[in-house]
Order: sequence, then C-alpha cells, then structure tokens
Amino acid sequence: MLNVPRRNERDTVTDQTSQRTNRVADHPAERIFVDRWSPRGFSQDQIAEGELRTLFEAARWAPSAYNSQPWRFLYALRGETDFDTFLAPLIEFNRGWAQHAAALIYLLSKKEFTPPGKTGAQFSRTHSFDAGAAWANFANQAAIGGWAAHGMSGFDVDKARTLLGVPEGFDVEIVIALGRKGDGAHLAPALLQREQPSPRASVDEFAARGLFPKRFEAAR
Repeated sequence: MLNVPRRNERDTVTDQTSQRTNRVADHPAERIFVDRWSPRGFSQDQIAEGELRTLFEAARWAPSAYNSQPWRFLYALRGETDFDTFLAPLIEFNRGWAQHAAALIYLLSKKEFTPPGKTGAQFSRTHSFDAGAAWANFANQAAIGGWAAHGMSGFDVDKARTLLGVPEGFDVEIVIALGRKGDGAHLAPALLQREQPSPRASVDEFAARGLFPKRFEAAR
C-alpha cells in the first residue's frame, strides 16, 4: 500500500492561488499560467526571507542541459542598504516603480559547465535558456503565493556587473521586482492605465506542425 505523507503547515504555502483575471484560454491550461502577469503597482508589504526561499526552491527544480543548473540569484530586500545598490542600475523608468518592490533580484547565468565524465569546463550554449526556465518557475511560484514578479531587461548591465561584483564568467540576465500587487497609487497616470494583464499571441502564431511556416516571420 502506498504510504502518502501527511500534509503539514509548510505545505500550505502552495495552497494560495494567484488573483483570477479575465483572461480566456483557447485551450485547456492550468489557471496559474493564464492568470500570472507582471504588475508595476506594488503594496507596501514586505516579504519574509523564508517566503522568498520558497520561490528559490521552485527555481531550483527547473530543467537544464546536463543538469548544469547555471542560474544564480542575488537579492536585496526593501529597507536594506543593498536595496539602493540593486536599484541603481535600472533605467529611470523602471526605478520609478521598482523602488516600491519588496525585493529586487538579479538573475545571473554561469556561461561554462563541466559535462559529466569530463574534467574541463566548456561553454554552455543554453546557459541563458536554462536560467529562463528557473525564472519561469520562480515567477509562477510567486503567483501561487500571492506575490507578483516583474522581470526587467531595462537596466545598465555593465553597471550592475560592477556594483554587484559579478565576474566575467557570468551573464547578468534580468532584474526581478517582487511584491504584493497594490492599488498602483504611486504610478503615473499613463502607467496606471496599463496596470492590467496583457494579451498573448494565439497558439497558431507560434506553434506549427512540420517545417518553418512563412507566418512565423510576421509574428511579433
């Protein structure tokens, strides 16, 4: 007989669900994938480091080439001295709203790995791709727990590398602003109007059976 372990209080962190949106799926999919989105209007809620580690735990189990696990996360919580350092590389547009996040997280990827059975390191062609898988796990786990994770490419990569002490063997991929969704009161009117889930391309726009179709060239 299968021995199923009893649930405990630590399991309840995954019982919370993200806020339901008005998005409509064209095909059956779990609501976590449909309803997750990236707001900019955060509340003043802080995040406990233990909760943040739950998101890193989800990222930990992402797939990667040769199980190389190239992702690395650097983080600072709002109110800490390092938070201003993490905020500094962002472009002015992103700094304006990201300063209200509960945490800022930089996702890095290690560019080399040592394949199984080898002794020397070699370039990993998929290091960025694999780090992206960890980011997806992180973002979805955040949404499950009622948090919003907004990934940003708008930052000075060289400045981030210098301020955070990132060596050349790593790429700085994205910055993640993490917080509870708020009423957006601190946002400029133009941004507040955009504070809603964005649409997505249809499946037919990015999936094709067989050879490369011409319609892919016209896709966004």
